[in-house]
Order: sequence, then structure tokens, then C-alpha cells
Amino acid sequence: MTDAIVIGAGPAGTAAAIGLARAGAKVLLLERTRETGDALCGGFLSWQSLARLDALGIDRAALGGQAVRSVRLIAGSRRSETMLPQAAMGVSRRRLDSVLQAVAVAAGADMQRGVHATGADDGAVLTRDGARLMASSLFLAAGKHGFRGQSRDPARWQQRDPVMGLRLRLPQHSALDRLIGDAVELHLFDRGYVGLVRQEDGSANLCLATHKSRLDEAGGDPAHLLHALGAAHPMLGERLAFADWSRPIDAIGHVPYGWRTADTAPGLFRLGDQAGVIPSLAGEGMGLALASGDAAVGAWRAGGADAAPGFQRALAARMARPFTIASAVWRTGENPHTAGVLTSLAASFPSLVRWASRATRIGDA
Repeated sequence: MTDAIVIGAGPAGTAAAIGLARAGAKVLLLERTRETGDALCGGFLSWQSLARLDALGIDRAALGGQAVRSVRLIAGSRRSETMLPQAAMGVSRRRLDSVLQAVAVAAGADMQRGVHATGADDGAVLTRDGARLMASSLFLAAGKHGFRGQSRDPARWQQRDPVMGLRLRLPQHSALDRLIGDAVELHLFDRGYVGLVRQEDGSANLCLATHKSRLDEAGGDPAHLLHALGAAHPMLGERLAFADWSRPIDAIGHVPYGWRTADTAPGLFRLGDQAGVIPSLAGEGMGLALASGDAAVGAWRAGGADAAPGFQRALAARMARPFTIASAVWRTGENPHTAGVLTSLAASFPSLVRWASRATRIGDA
């Protein structure tokens, strides 16, 4: 009989599968896609996330990512740049997930692709084709996708104006190498922000988090919104000048930033974005995924399926401080009355940026 079923082969699910398989468990790793794609969210690995990958036996050189040494805030004509506490990395989710999946399979996990899990109930995973897969422990790592029976309700203020995620990849260009360099950029504007970082092939990953009202003002057209933002914010426009507008703009709706949960059923370990969704400008989404996978394995080894509720409460407690700080910075940055002040403070007091960079990491258990 299968000891554990892991739903989702992204960073959270593969980290759990690697740890479980190495602990001697018989692991079934389910992935809904038939090929590893380039997920919309992620792409920035903090120094702490890199250390967690080291602990999993992932060779950093195999990722081949771009070194990221500073964070750059841009709001209107104001700009700040601060060295990160330690070097980070920009890498595509396709590359990261592929490497993690290969390690999980090598560790002994049985990875099955094209299996779309739709629900989990009483030790069973239900799939779209009607199958019912049984295991004593289930690890839910379905990313930002909704999962039946597992609510993720955003704060009331977000329900009135939901947050959307958009992603456009800018092709490699020497001018982008010069403009972005070894920084991760955060372009702040009314009701949203753009994150921009170079990745292993020299392309730049542009992720935009914005409220639905802002997209509605652009007629619901993501390209129109980006063009409007580029026209209103020259430094962002300078970078968007190198975009290939024939490429699709990926989108995900109703992202519940700031949500986290301490609740779960016995035998169900909720990981990554199924446990909590940290505002993405903190750059800790991948950190939460890897940390939760590792912590779930530790809890399972100590107490088996019965350890799930205690694990969930402990993880929620670990998330409280980073989520609170990241949410406060996010709301300050997307407010046109405070974004410039935030950027000026960052320029004058770089120690505050480094403190926030450390304080928004998901610490060790």
C-alpha cells in the first residue's frame, strides 16, 4: 500500500516527496500536467531557499540561474537600491521544477503525470477520471490552484477588489542585462506592482500583481494595462520596450495574498500556497514551499498521519510574522500616496530594507 500521496510536483510537493522517499516511505507523486511547464509564480530563490535546496542535495550549478545581489525599488521618479543580506538567484520554474522532480524520482518517488486530483477525503485522493487513490497520509501541494473542500478565503478588503497575477517573459537582450543587472526590481504603482528579475537563459521574468479594478480600467486587457503602466512609469516603460507582445501573457485570478491557515484534517498536510500565500513582493513564495515540505516530512516521521494538525498549527505560527510584515510593505507599496515615501526611506535607510528582507523569510522550525 502507498504510504503517502503528494498532490502537485512543484517545489513544495517535490521537497516533500524527496524527504518522504529518503525516509523509506512508498510515495506516489501526482502531477496534473504531462510536461513540466513554466509556472506563473516563482522564479526568485532567496539565500535561505538556496540553502534549503542544498540540504535536499540540489546542485546550484545544475540550476544555472542568474545571481541576484540587490533589490531595487522604483516608484515614479524615485529609486533605491540595496544589497541583499546574501546572494539570491533568478531561475525559471521550468528549470527548478524539472531538477526537483528528477531528484524526487531518483529518491524513489513514483511520479505519475496527467493525473488531475480534484479532492481529498478520508485518506483518499479523488481524480477527474473517477479514480480513488488511497494512502494513510496526503500532502496537498497544488500551488495557487483552488482545491475542492479546501477554502482559501482572502481578507474582506480583497474580496471587494480581488488581486490578479499576470506574467510576461521579456526575451534576452543586452539592454535588459544592463538595465536590470544582478538586481530584482520592484516597480510600485497604484493598486499593484511589477517584479522583474533575470533568469538562467538571460530572459527577464516580469510578474505583475494588481487589483481587478486596475485591470478593468484597461478594458480587461492585460497587454493594454502593461502598455498604460509603461507610458505612466518611464523606467518600467524602458524595460517593456523589449517585450515580445506576440507572446501570451499568463494570468491567474483571485490570489488570496496574506491568507494562511492553521486548520487541517488528520492525515492531510497542507503545503506551500495551500497553507498560506505570502505577498509575492517578499520573494518568499519558493521559500515557503520548500520550508513547508521539509517541515511536513519532519512531522510525519515523528508522528505519522496523526501529526498533520500539529504540523499545520506550527507552520501557521511560523508564517505569522513574515506574512504580517510582507502584507504591510505590500499595501504601502501599492498605495500611490505612500509608495514614493517607502522608496525614499529605502534609499536613505538601506538597513531597513535588509531587515525587511530577513524578516519576511520563513524561519526554520
